[in-house]
Amino acid sequence: MIKACLFDVFGTLVDWRTSIAREAESILSPLGIALDWPLFADAWRDQYQPAMEEVRSGRLPFSKLDVLHRRNLDVVLAAYGIDHLDEATKRALNRAWHRLDAWPDVAPGLAALRQKVLLAPCSNGNISLMVDLARHNGLVWDAILGAEIARAYKPMPAVYLACADAFDIAPEHTLMVAAHSSDLAAAAAAGLQTAFVARPDEMGPGLGEIAPSTRVDYCVSSILELAQIL
Repeated sequence: MIKACLFDVFGTLVDWRTSIAREAESILSPLGIALDWPLFADAWRDQYQPAMEEVRSGRLPFSKLDVLHRRNLDVVLAAYGIDHLDEATKRALNRAWHRLDAWPDVAPGLAALRQKVLLAPCSNGNISLMVDLARHNGLVWDAILGAEIARAYKPMPAVYLACADAFDIAPEHTLMVAAHSSDLAAAAAAGLQTAFVARPDEMGPGLGEIAPSTRVDYCVSSILELAQIL
């Protein structure tokens, strides 16, 4: 019944927290800046949903996530009192989101799944960001889909439906894969099947979701396990 798998990316496929902490340290530490780098990553990520809500509510026109990340960076740097950075440094720091490392199971899991079904990200990240993450981690997609295609941000139904429609596949034959119950609940409400992947360390050691808080069709511990089941 499943003809295509769509994937949340931040947290589900890539370890954003560890990667952003590493990248921020590599860029800012040589400038004599010392911070709790994982907490800096958390602070930046905390601006993610509020910024997208500005778009979802209509208060801001649709913008690529790179633009929102840059806007959010200014907020966080000001909060830390380090908003004196030059523009080149800020641009380099914002590009850190293009260099996030995938969890170890992701590349082999996607390769196994791709033998049977179509694959695409269904992410709030823009297309160029998704392309860079794919090349950085050796991920192979059949298409790059998501927010930029739909001109809307998850969990709006239009995002999930636009991705299924791009493949000419009915929502009920499309599987949304994510590590976040809220994402899966929205996908299910739009008519997609759903799979929860546990990422217990996404928000820090032991601070990620280990079980879904909503009804799902599949519940697995890795992308490889999902490939074995399907």
